Amino acid sequence: MADTATRTMTRTRGRRVDAAFGGRPSSGTRHPLVATAMVLPLAALLTVVFGGWDAVVTQASSVGVMLGR
Repeated sequence: MADTATRTMTRTRGRRVDAAFGGRPSSGTRHPLVATAMVLPLAALLTVVFGGWDAVVTQASSVGVMLGR
């Protein structure tokens, strides 16, 4: 049989710590706009550092042609 008592106690302690610091417990999901705002600066940095800007422009152009714009 699985030892679930230890896992339950660990989860309960984490909730108590959240409540002690005035935070709300995490639901485990993030709004898509927040996730996008977190990723875009890193994506832009990697694009500039590795010289991928031409590839991004080429792909965007081909998608635009495919959509008829």
